[in-house]
Order: sequence, then C-alpha cells, then structure tokens
Amino acid sequence: MRRVGNILGGAAALLLLAAVGFVAATWAPDQPVSALAARWAQPPSQFIAIEGMNVHLRDEGPRDDPMPILLIHGTSSNLHTWDGWTASLSPTRRVVRMDLPGFGLTGPAPDGDYTPPRYARFIVDVMDHLAIKHAILVGNSLGGGIAWMVAVTAPDRVGKLILIDAAGYPNESISVPIGFRLARMPVFRTLFAHILPRGVIESSLRNVYADPSRVTPALVDQYVDMTLRAGNRAALGQRMEKGSFASFTPRIHAITQPTLILWGEQDRLVAPANAARFHADIAGSTLVMLPHLGHVPMEEDPARSLAAVRGFLAQP
Repeated sequence: MRRVGNILGGAAALLLLAAVGFVAATWAPDQPVSALAARWAQPPSQFIAIEGMNVHLRDEGPRDDPMPILLIHGTSSNLHTWDGWTASLSPTRRVVRMDLPGFGLTGPAPDGDYTPPRYARFIVDVMDHLAIKHAILVGNSLGGGIAWMVAVTAPDRVGKLILIDAAGYPNESISVPIGFRLARMPVFRTLFAHILPRGVIESSLRNVYADPSRVTPALVDQYVDMTLRAGNRAALGQRMEKGSFASFTPRIHAITQPTLILWGEQDRLVAPANAARFHADIAGSTLVMLPHLGHVPMEEDPARSLAAVRGFLAQP
C-alpha cells in the first residue's frame, strides 16, 4: 500500500509540476493599447472618440468618393483582415475600416453591450463622425450580420450591401474554432483571462481557412496581440452570450438594397447553405460561391475574393 501511495503521490507531483509549467509558459496578462499601437496602429491609423471608446480606424482613398466603402470585420478579428482589399481598392475608392467594440485596439464597450442593434448603431455613429451620408457596407461573419442590420434599421444610409460568410441564421457549424468554444465556457474564460496558449490562436485561425498553410506566424502574431488588448478576452465571452441574430432573422426579408452574397465553399463555421438562404430571402440579390476558400475569403485570398465583387462595386 505504501508503494502504491508513493506512486500516486509522485504522479500527483508530476501533474502539479506540469500544470505550473504550462501556466508559466502561457502566462499572458492584458496589454495596454500603448504597448500594441507601435506595431498595429501605424499611419494611416487614427483613434476617434465614439460612444465612450477610442475607436481604432483607418480612412483611406479619395475623399470625393460619393459612395465610400465601409469594411466590417468578424468576431475576434480586426481591421487588418481587410489589408489586401484596402490596398487594391483605396487608389480609386474611399475605404473605411475599424476595430469593432470588443475587438482589436478599440477594446471593450463601456457598457458591455455587444448586441446586434448596438453594433448597428455604432456603425451609423462612425458614419456620422466621418460625415458619410451613404455607403457600401461590406461585412464578414459577425460584420456581415451588422451590415445587414444597418441596412434594415437605417436603410437610407446604405447604398449597397456585400455579405461575406455572414451571420444571420441559426447555424450548425461543421467545426467551431477552439478559441470560440473555450470562450463559451465560464471556467475557461476565467482561466484564459490570464493565460493564452499561442496554439489556441493558431488552431482557431487554421480552422477558418480552407488552406491552413496560408496561416503564417506573422498572422498568428497579429491575432495574439489583438486578443491580449486589455479587456478583449472578457468582451469575447460577453459577445458570445449576447450576440445572437436569431430574433432578428425575419428582418432579412426587408433588405431592399442591391446585395452581393459572397461565400467560401469550404466554410466550416458558417455553413454554405446559409448563402442560399440569404439569396432566397433578399430579393434581387446575387450569389457568388468561392471554391477552395473558407470563412474569411477576403483574408485568405484577397485577390481572388475581390475579383468576384469588382463588377458589383462598379454598378451605378
């Protein structure tokens, strides 16, 4: 019995040492914006005061564009997801992108409200601040849901709509990134407020790409840093709890703006079947499926995904 006790005691000690080592290796406290801005908020980044937040934003391209393009990112992402599109569009079009409340360098909303109506009001407030009366709204995932919410709640502000693997319908994912799964579990939310295994971020990114080999160390760096922005980890949990579009889904029928639905055929997070639902519910919409791309086609392959929408953007 003593020998068994010694073995069990030794095993417990090894587990404890392993746990301590894991925490030490992955210890990652929140980082202030000042520590991250030097790398991720270089010009033309600016910070504007909206709704009690210093919103990280980039406003590029000609100011005489009569219909600017607003790019809205998805959950746990940031304005850099649009780098490829912006580089191509901004020589001839005014392109505005921002870090949404709860994400990127903008950080958490003061009141913790991450509901779809609040996000829609936020986009209108950004437009008001920049004196943009009408815009083409482009949104991916959560950003797509926000874009169509603006289209139905403030239709006079939206000239066209581009929905990229957008939120909007109850969804059965084929595969949910591990970071999202952990954010839904209170016990892990508490733990991950202090640690951040780089592998969790890398695995989550590989999950939303059709070709995981496109996930580079530099891209993982970006997402790690944005997750560490003070308050973002807590905000993600709140967003997961309050961010459902289910009660607003019937309003999709009310969308009247010219709409392009763009979807990665290999999206495992928001099923491609949802693309057909948007197409059926939005009268006159156009549907383009992108072979061999996943949930974030504008990030995974900017050139190919943007080529699919140039004609739509050129239409009067």
